[in-house]
Amino acid sequence: MSDHSSAAVPHGTVRGYLTGFILSLVLTAIPFYVVMQGSLSSGAQTAAVILGFAVVQIVVHMVYFLHMNTKAEGGWNMLALLFTFILLVIAISGSIWVMHHLNSNMMPGMMHGTHEMP
Repeated sequence: MSDHSSAAVPHGTVRGYLTGFILSLVLTAIPFYVVMQGSLSSGAQTAAVILGFAVVQIVVHMVYFLHMNTKAEGGWNMLALLFTFILLVIAISGSIWVMHHLNSNMMPGMMHGTHEMP
């Protein structure tokens, strides 16, 4: 006999979904406004603002729509998320490290224009 208790599975409420939806709209509208107005002086600042709002929006989606918290499934969801994040950081940082060293160590004469064509 299976137990279909609603206490074991986190369910969202209409209020929670509306809060997440409104936060998502705001977190989309602000970077859109920043880009359309050109209010920041450099492209790097604009990219940093967009990236910051994107990270906050990811957290909003995970909390309000995916119901991820430390209580869900005995904390295993958060542990899986942490493991995924660690693997992502290792993969990205390793890829950047390899690309940087390939760029700086492969055919250095070609990069500085010292190689002459016959």
